[in-house]
Amino acid sequence: MMSTQQPQCLRIHGGPDLYGVPLHDFSTNSNACGPCPLAQAAVSQADATAYPDASYTALRQQLAGFHGVDVRRVLLAGSASEFIFRITALVALMAKEGGRSVWLPPHSYGDYAQAAHAHRLTVANQVADAQLRWSCDPSSPLGAAHVGLGDLINEAGPPAISVLDRAYEPLRLSGALALTDAQLKKLWQLWTPNKALGLTGVRAAYAIAPVDANEEVLALEQLCPSWPVGAHGVAMLRAWVSPEVQAWLASSLTTLCEWKVRQIAMCESLGWTCLPSHANFFCARPALPHGLALPQVLAELRARGIKLRDTTSFGLPGHVRISVQPPAAQDALHNAWQHITRKSA
Repeated sequence: MMSTQQPQCLRIHGGPDLYGVPLHDFSTNSNACGPCPLAQAAVSQADATAYPDASYTALRQQLAGFHGVDVRRVLLAGSASEFIFRITALVALMAKEGGRSVWLPPHSYGDYAQAAHAHRLTVANQVADAQLRWSCDPSSPLGAAHVGLGDLINEAGPPAISVLDRAYEPLRLSGALALTDAQLKKLWQLWTPNKALGLTGVRAAYAIAPVDANEEVLALEQLCPSWPVGAHGVAMLRAWVSPEVQAWLASSLTTLCEWKVRQIAMCESLGWTCLPSHANFFCARPALPHGLALPQVLAELRARGIKLRDTTSFGLPGHVRISVQPPAAQDALHNAWQHITRKSA
């Protein structure tokens, strides 16, 4: 059975808004230890006077070597969102062969549904009914494991494209992906290193195709505009695979683990209920001050330079998603929340 679920037209994201960049931004999942100095330097020194190689030959070889895959499986993308829309367009073009539906996790990134709606794909109630299947692990907004990842792999039945969004794999603080190497080879993997490097303003991503997806790779390349990644994105991705940047990332995860323990304790001291998470962010149900609704409190926090991510658009009302931030930002949130609570008493 299929539903005709439609996303909101208004796109809701964390990060800067009409008030600018928040002083303490808990709403975006960027690595709070960033930006990575070496990656930022590479981006700053990028030669913006010339086009990148239109085939991205050297960059694709570097990414393939980093992941230990055949270079033919590596596709460049302008961003994760760009690739989401492009692979959804491919499924829409397959409509005559039955590519009319998409499966979405219960709580997931809004662009999956936005792209499906734009290309007139219906939302399937069951994984097996969908020709495009999305997963994200660690997931957003929960930062949890995706239950039933193996169900996405098309072992039998009509052809399907299954995509594993690995945006937060580099920011995993606990747990492990519950897939074997053999299973991974049957999935599309979408990587967006800008979050892990603390450089979300640099738009660049890449995908690793399944081992037997030669026709889909060719089709996606044909759907791609020329130069999807500019000079600055190329510089960031080349830095991403360097041993020095990977060492910085590993060190940052140790720091984030320490900050996360402190931040959860701080939230619980305010009476919040924190949900389990493996990533550098988690969801929580705040204990709201008397007489105030969550949007009111979030607006007052934003006026104080603190931004949290309301998860209503993810299908999780009454909760917020908050990224792990340094102790100073945590203290600012604690003090602002107590001030609002006292004022409403």
